[in-house]
Amino acid sequence: MPMWQESMTASGDSRGSRGKPDWTDIAFFLLLAAGAVYVLGAYSGSMDYYEKLILAGAVVWFSWMAWLWRPLRTIMLTSGLSALFAIWLYSDGNGLANGDITRAETVFFLQYLFSSQSAVLWMCALFVLATICYWIGIFSTTAAWVGTALTWGAVYAGVTGLLVRWREGHLLGPDIGHIPVSNLYEVFVLFALITALFYLYYERRYATRALGGFVLLVITSAVVFLLWYTFTRDAFQIQPLVPALKSWWMKLHVPANFIGYGTFSLAAMVGFAYLIKEHGQTRTWGKLVPVFVLGAVLCAEPMMFSSRELSVTWMLYFGIGALVVGTILVFRGPIAQKLPSLEILDDIMYRAISVGFAFFTVATILGALWAADAWGTYWQWDPKETWALIVWLNYAAWLHMRLMKGLRGTMAAYWALAGLLITSFAFLGVNMFLSGLHSYGEL
Repeated sequence: MPMWQESMTASGDSRGSRGKPDWTDIAFFLLLAAGAVYVLGAYSGSMDYYEKLILAGAVVWFSWMAWLWRPLRTIMLTSGLSALFAIWLYSDGNGLANGDITRAETVFFLQYLFSSQSAVLWMCALFVLATICYWIGIFSTTAAWVGTALTWGAVYAGVTGLLVRWREGHLLGPDIGHIPVSNLYEVFVLFALITALFYLYYERRYATRALGGFVLLVITSAVVFLLWYTFTRDAFQIQPLVPALKSWWMKLHVPANFIGYGTFSLAAMVGFAYLIKEHGQTRTWGKLVPVFVLGAVLCAEPMMFSSRELSVTWMLYFGIGALVVGTILVFRGPIAQKLPSLEILDDIMYRAISVGFAFFTVATILGALWAADAWGTYWQWDPKETWALIVWLNYAAWLHMRLMKGLRGTMAAYWALAGLLITSFAFLGVNMFLSGLHSYGEL
């Protein structure tokens, strides 16, 4: 057992253990089961056989996950209750099955807090504030604690927003409502939430908040894109699904895919932290040039989101991003002192990539099955499929080199950081520069 694990065990720290199921776990399972029974009774006619199986499986899945990591139970309960409150506000007391979408513009709590758009904007604001607090927290324990609280608040707001958005779609029309994972706006919210939840798990698991500033940087980048996409393209508008997306496969494929994207991004930022830790006392800049170049390239990626020409928005984004990366490198000494040991950083990086690779593999298989169902063939070398394969091969090689060749340390960290470039292109670059069967979220 590694020394850091031994020290946690000796001190009685159980952050990483799940404990035995107790009555609260059973009660939570029964609560989810009761909700599923209600949905099946009220909306069975709108669900096919597979969707009913997915609903039943979701009860088991979320109950199990909440047992493995009990803070999930709290966030699911609070967000669920808030979403029900919003649905009730939409109904005007005429029963949850009825509602008026225009009430979002007249009811105070909907207009400023609990409509999907309001909740997502709160999520964005809280993530940005959390990022700032985490960096201040390098020098202040109180600020770091506030960063954690704000991150949980952002997750609560984002989950509430997605749940309410699901209901709002159905209020717009019987053929419009769908699970909110169908376009770039919705999946960017999902990406931010998944990445934050995995970070919060590792924060508690390893009893450190020093990584918050690093991981929240990639989430804040997603938030910047989300805000730009919202206000320049009216992306928050709920639109009917295109025919190819009207499938129960989407409910499985997309979440699994974004667990992969989220954990790969987290691993990349932990890899960045590893390099800062390793070179914290380095006085020469030669060894740090690759770190800055990779950071600058990652900052430059969104510069052509709006078009293939440079824009003021993304030039400003690149400038601030490069300044942030440069500042981190300048103050690498004190930052490195606050970071966990290299062994812990390497372990988090490995665990994140392992989880992400497992889910990304499942998502790729599900995508092939969906393609066979929708288009009659499992694989067509569509640009999105091709780049998904490149991402899969990249992390398969990373894991192979680690397990078979003992890949550790600097090379693993650089590889994980560079992997974010590949993942980002698969996520967004294909939408920007290539077209194909998966062009549902064009920029």
